[in-house]
Amino acid sequence: MSDRHRLAHDWLDLSLPDNVVLDDGAWLYSAFAFLHHRSERPVSVRIGARSGVYVGSFFELGPAGEVDIGRYCTLVGAIIRTDGRVTIGDFSYLAHEVVIADGPFPRPPTVGDVAGPGTHGPILGADVWVGMGAAIIGPVTIGDGAIIAARSVVATDVPPYTVVAGNPATVVKQLERPEDSAGAWPIAARGS
Repeated sequence: MSDRHRLAHDWLDLSLPDNVVLDDGAWLYSAFAFLHHRSERPVSVRIGARSGVYVGSFFELGPAGEVDIGRYCTLVGAIIRTDGRVTIGDFSYLAHEVVIADGPFPRPPTVGDVAGPGTHGPILGADVWVGMGAAIIGPVTIGDGAIIAARSVVATDVPPYTVVAGNPATVVKQLERPEDSAGAWPIAARGS
């Protein structure tokens, strides 16, 4: 494998999978994040510009698994388990021990998983904040600007600019949309 697939700072003497893409200024703590990575997709994981994926994060992807992380995102110890497609929008933050999975029973990826190309797992919009230990399960959509409280279990769609909490997660508060307030701009509308 080429040097572009090795992280200069990595403590682990392994290369990144060839189908992992780090955009300009993206940070990834170690190739250890791909210990259970089995994706055969042309681009299995794309980490957007200026995004950081920190210690304890793992990409447990089956043969058809894909993860697309937007720009200026932070993932701190998040575990993403899918054999479909997970999307995380620009400016999103996932705290420690967040689990994102395409089903209620995460398991190590194996050949013969039931999901496949075109199957979508969770979709997180832009400016989404996910609290520590939350679980996002199944093909759900989390709207722009949503906040998921710590330890919540989300198995249904969350509307934009909504705060949810609990197990199962329920709406706690509706937030004012930035474009509705006097002169404010949504964070995702800012330039790079």
